[in-house]
Amino acid sequence: MPLPEMPPVGGVQIATDRAGFYKHERKDVLLMKFAEGTTCAGVFTRHTIGSAPVDWCKKQLDANEGQDIRALVCNAGCANAFTGKLGADAARRTASALARRIDCRQRDIMLASTGVIGVVLDDSKIASRLYDLEKNLRADAWHDAAQTIMTTDTFAKGASEVAEIDGVKVRINGIAKGSGMIAPDMATMLAFIATDATLAPGVLQSLLALFTRTTFNSVTVDGDTSTNDTCLLFATGAAGAPRISRAGDKRLADFKTKLEAVMHSLATQLIRDGEGATKFVKVNVTGAANPASARKIAKSIAESPLVKTAIAGEDANWGRIVMAVGKTEEPVDRERLGIRFGDLVAAEHGAVALNYSEAAMSAYMKNSELEISVDVGVGRATAHVYTCDLTHGYISINGDYRS
Repeated sequence: MPLPEMPPVGGVQIATDRAGFYKHERKDVLLMKFAEGTTCAGVFTRHTIGSAPVDWCKKQLDANEGQDIRALVCNAGCANAFTGKLGADAARRTASALARRIDCRQRDIMLASTGVIGVVLDDSKIASRLYDLEKNLRADAWHDAAQTIMTTDTFAKGASEVAEIDGVKVRINGIAKGSGMIAPDMATMLAFIATDATLAPGVLQSLLALFTRTTFNSVTVDGDTSTNDTCLLFATGAAGAPRISRAGDKRLADFKTKLEAVMHSLATQLIRDGEGATKFVKVNVTGAANPASARKIAKSIAESPLVKTAIAGEDANWGRIVMAVGKTEEPVDRERLGIRFGDLVAAEHGAVALNYSEAAMSAYMKNSELEISVDVGVGRATAHVYTCDLTHGYISINGDYRS
């Protein structure tokens, strides 16, 4: 999947390099430098064994309340997760080394890592590349950035939009990585989004949290949440748009639409690149008792190995959908349960549809993009979750991950 055009975002400079976290020749460290006064917000994994860089970012964002963030450094090839004090020290030294080079405080540096869990980050590899990284900073390196943070990804992921705030055009660019261990709960998912709008940290945090729910928290490849899931949103203020201090400000209407579009694009690209995936699937749940119930049912369908392998085999086995709905123990009216594959009705009123056609269902399942819709008949709440099929390719990739 080709990257879209990603013009520069005012106040953002980018550089990439090879630090040597991989045996083969590839870039694996990213530096993003931001203009003075840049604000930042973040959402992170709820995994109980969060990584050292996740701990670092959460602590520093609290310390400076999202103000004056000057840089992000991200490495691929080592997650620096489940590494105890040694990993925390490595993260701190990384931030300290970069802070000295660009003349800012340690707490003004954000960190992210992705790769193998249980290996302490060799921060000297990053420190040794900081001079060249700073020397090579440029505004038009978004594509390089997207490629550098990849691990098992088969394509780099990016999105870009232009919004208008009170008559001033502002740009929003975002990149992400992730292919497996994807079930963000805020996989191994990283996402970095930057805009040249002028937004207070509280506004950024409100918008990021709001749209994360409908984007990054509504996708799943395998149901496994990473130790390192991180999404950071930066606002440099370089476009000269008026400062917005309230998330409810009407002048943000277009910006909100475009920000959600960027995040939605990145999130669905994660699914399109699911490890071993051949099908992109949208799961819709309607008629649920409440939004939480709808979401739980949708994720149960989307994460079921039996459902996902049936999709891989192009088998419209709607009985597996029934199984995935019922095992949640959420409120369901069995006599009103309905299931559709695309526009084709598989089940209605709690039984197989009278006009059910196996031939039509089989033909539909050959599509690369599928939609499964379930109405559970007890209320008005809805949810949408995006997923992919489960193939032998997933086993091959993860069986050989450390080999």
